[in-house]
Amino acid sequence: MHDIGLSFCGREVRSRELGLILDVVGRFPGLSRGELALTICEWLDWRRPNGRLKGREAREFLEGLESSGVVILPGKRGGRTPGLATKVPVTEAGEARPPLEGLVGDLGPIVIELVQGLEGNRLFRELVGRYHYLGYRVPFGAQLRYLVYASVPERVVVSCLQFSSPAWRMSSRDTWVGWDDAVRRRNLQRVVNNSRFLILPWVRVRNLASTILSRVAKRLPEDWNAAYGVEPVLLETLVDPTRFDGGCYRAANWIALGQTTGRGRMDRHSLRVGAAPKRVLIYPLVKDAAERLQVV
Repeated sequence: MHDIGLSFCGREVRSRELGLILDVVGRFPGLSRGELALTICEWLDWRRPNGRLKGREAREFLEGLESSGVVILPGKRGGRTPGLATKVPVTEAGEARPPLEGLVGDLGPIVIELVQGLEGNRLFRELVGRYHYLGYRVPFGAQLRYLVYASVPERVVVSCLQFSSPAWRMSSRDTWVGWDDAVRRRNLQRVVNNSRFLILPWVRVRNLASTILSRVAKRLPEDWNAAYGVEPVLLETLVDPTRFDGGCYRAANWIALGQTTGRGRMDRHSLRVGAAPKRVLIYPLVKDAAERLQVV
């Protein structure tokens, strides 16, 4: 077995394993990309700590091999491509409502619900697609989404949040953690990105945003661990300084670290440096987050 310079979720991919991957792709041309990824996960025992197959990550790995000319995959079938915008439904459920104003306490108990099922997914996609300035895009890698409801004067959605796989590389975050590339590859899955946060535009409730951020940070580790078998120790987010100052994050005790180079979260080859710098903020979920992320 030889080192061929490839890694999957922080572990080295050996030449024997690459050979098996190429053999699977060649022997089963009728399988979809997702089916190939799951088959490879089963053969190589690529699993999460909870026993589930790392199918999503394996598919991204296969498509990386394809982009490097190592393998030819079957054409993409119908479905939503990660990172691309998708058609947003327009229904009565997503229509603007009368202004909702006041203080957080006026809304009764704030209820944060994990998005599950077809109806919840459609509502989330519509609200984010219609009212978030970035729109709705299929997230990369792992993801969880939440709808936040007010209880008074009636049960109504006031906010949407999405958490997904972290940025591959961010200088200010990586400096704060203090890891090198090898350790980052091994432990990056314990960082989670708050990739969408929307307070619906007709909701003008003082301190609502910081309250939601504080509440969701307390429950997300358990939800993420249940879904992916990984206990996150750090949250991160990017804020566009031309639109927002990140005050609600700082009010919820997030730490501002600096700015990105503007490359974009998936730009590993520095093709878009300076295109759209963002403010980087982090939230340690445990006191020794940096130390845990440095574990070899």
